[in-house]
Amino acid sequence: MPSDMILLLGVNHKTTPLAVREQLALGNGYEQPLHALRGIDGCKECYLLSTCNRVEILVVAQEGAQVETHIAKLLFGDSVAPAQHQDYLYIYRNHEAVHHLFMVSTSLDSMIVGEAQILGQLKEAYRHAAELKCTGPVLNKLLHKSFSVAKRVRSETLIGASAVSISYAAVELAKKIFGNLRDKNVLLVGAGEMAELAAEHLVGQGVRKVVVANRTLSRAMDLAKRFNGTAVSLDELFSQLEQADIVISSTGAPNIILHKQDVKPIMRARRNEPIFFIDIAVPRDLDPELNDLDNVYLYDIDDLHNVVEINKSERDKEAIKALRIVDEEALKFQSWLDNLSVVPTITALRKKADDICHIELERTLCRLQLSPDEQKAIEKMALAISSRLLHDPVAFLKNDSCKEQHDVKTEMIRAAFGLVDKN
Repeated sequence: MPSDMILLLGVNHKTTPLAVREQLALGNGYEQPLHALRGIDGCKECYLLSTCNRVEILVVAQEGAQVETHIAKLLFGDSVAPAQHQDYLYIYRNHEAVHHLFMVSTSLDSMIVGEAQILGQLKEAYRHAAELKCTGPVLNKLLHKSFSVAKRVRSETLIGASAVSISYAAVELAKKIFGNLRDKNVLLVGAGEMAELAAEHLVGQGVRKVVVANRTLSRAMDLAKRFNGTAVSLDELFSQLEQADIVISSTGAPNIILHKQDVKPIMRARRNEPIFFIDIAVPRDLDPELNDLDNVYLYDIDDLHNVVEINKSERDKEAIKALRIVDEEALKFQSWLDNLSVVPTITALRKKADDICHIELERTLCRLQLSPDEQKAIEKMALAISSRLLHDPVAFLKNDSCKEQHDVKTEMIRAAFGLVDKN
């Protein structure tokens, strides 16, 4: 692509505050902004990704066109003065644009490294661009490659395996204690936000039943409805503990609401069946001495933070492997692009050789009295000679040993074989 470049412009959670991202002209919907991008002079292919954490525009543009300025104006609209665009905007070109896209698709550029949501968002954005015929041969190849790179990272690393949120860490610990959670009963004590998130994760694991105990019964009923569960008053806590396997407490009470001596008789009634307490309240709801009881497992907010930090460390190790895959795949795509840039010259070279062959064959064969089989044999020989002669210059153009010299090599071959550019 001697006269084209891949260009990526964007803003994300790292560069731009939420107050600015909320006002972006391209923040809602795909159809209108994609049509606007297609209308920019010099923009040959385009793609738009819009999520709550980032808005990115990827284009194949003609070098020399004022595409960057027009895209920035389209992106920010009237919400940011042109003089401030550079305060928020990042711009990547060619190899850097490819590398950044792969970082995004593999979640290495996400707020939470290893999250799986971004790949679905990329695919959805591509569907819109493809349906509107905004993408072409280069972006189609590049975006499909970004999907396969993400899949490779998922299959060759454990980047998405470790819990990196408090609520998810609680669920992972429950799975370590109980294994399969499908036959377990969950008791939510209080209705704090993190307890609610933990309950969402537990329901996602297929737990059998959710009971919500809260001082305000109407709040308990609202939350229980979300999980197809049951609401009870906080006064029923002790009786509910006899059936619960997992207890998540987040009441906001000023003092401990459940002591060791309260749970002792409950464990006898349960016949010492294991029970897992998760205390997400600050200050704590549950007596730390609960851990002294047999088959009682208690984790508080600090324990969960420690799990998260350990898991972040593990995820960081996996991110190093993932980055190596991204680097490797970006280089492979660059090689494809470099070879793509010599295709017009190779096509022109073969056409010129074929034209010469046909002219000379017509000139020669019309003077000779040959049978059809003899004529075919001579035509085949002429084309074979032409192909053999072209082998070395074509191999020279395709050779990757001097990648930075592709344009020089192309000009050299075009000059040597008299291939005239048709502008």
